[in-house]
Amino acid sequence: MSAEWQEKLSDPSKIDKAFDRLGYISNDRIATAVFLAQQLTKPILVEGPPGVGKTELAIATSEMLDIPLIRLQCYEGLDEAKALYEWKYGKQLLYTQVLKEKLGDVMQGAKSLPEAMGQLHSFSDVFFSHDFLEPRPLLKALEAENGAVLLIDEIDKSDYEFEAYLLEILSAYQISVPEIGVIKAKIPPIVFLTSNNTREMGDALKRRCLHLYIPFPDEKMERRIVAARVPAAAESLRKQLVAFVHALRAEELKKVPAISETIDWARTLLLLNVSELDVETVRRTINVLLKFQEDVEAVDRQLYKFVKQAKEAV
Repeated sequence: MSAEWQEKLSDPSKIDKAFDRLGYISNDRIATAVFLAQQLTKPILVEGPPGVGKTELAIATSEMLDIPLIRLQCYEGLDEAKALYEWKYGKQLLYTQVLKEKLGDVMQGAKSLPEAMGQLHSFSDVFFSHDFLEPRPLLKALEAENGAVLLIDEIDKSDYEFEAYLLEILSAYQISVPEIGVIKAKIPPIVFLTSNNTREMGDALKRRCLHLYIPFPDEKMERRIVAARVPAAAESLRKQLVAFVHALRAEELKKVPAISETIDWARTLLLLNVSELDVETVRRTINVLLKFQEDVEAVDRQLYKFVKQAKEAV
């Protein structure tokens, strides 16, 4: 870890203040998790409902340390070739064609078939060297000269088999390439794995990680988040819209509004020059918060109540 990293990550309170300057509103638990992850050289498994800032945490850490963010988006069927590395087969083929005329020189002096095969085998090994290796996100993070933040996003969407690929990386910060050997990180990346809890993670993966759960924030913290991201919004409007969103989250909706949607709604209301909530404005803009028509219809039946409660919160 560089001296600059050590200074920026030397205390949870420093991390919290640095996040705040970047517009990422954290808390003691989040800042302490990032501190411990670096001090213990362990990844963080960040769980919680969609839209609470799990991915943003990795982005903010990358900005805070001024190092690259390398992101691997997980999905069902993700395999080693897309996540770790693959061979540059096109380049191998091109070089084979170019060097075909040299094949006679390689075979020269061979007095038997086994001897010729041995010479040919040593020639073919050249094509399975690091020069012909195509790094994917995991290998790129290990090979980053000045370190990196590695974001393995939505790990719960991948297969159990893919978790097995990760175990060596998450424990030793290295990978084994059969044709080359072990490739170890020069500077271990700071690793964040995010999960929306669509499936349970395996015990082996969990043992290798620190655990951090980020829930939806309370109203006070969400107002701070909106203030940081939409500073032009008046305090009274922030209180009303956050109170309204929290009322929606208490309902049995197909998809409750995420923090990012609260921020988008605040920006929407500013664009419309809205200074306080009213039923018609909310009805016109509710599609910014709710993404399913059945949710829109369910909320519309109680819209007067929700708007009244939100305005009373000021």
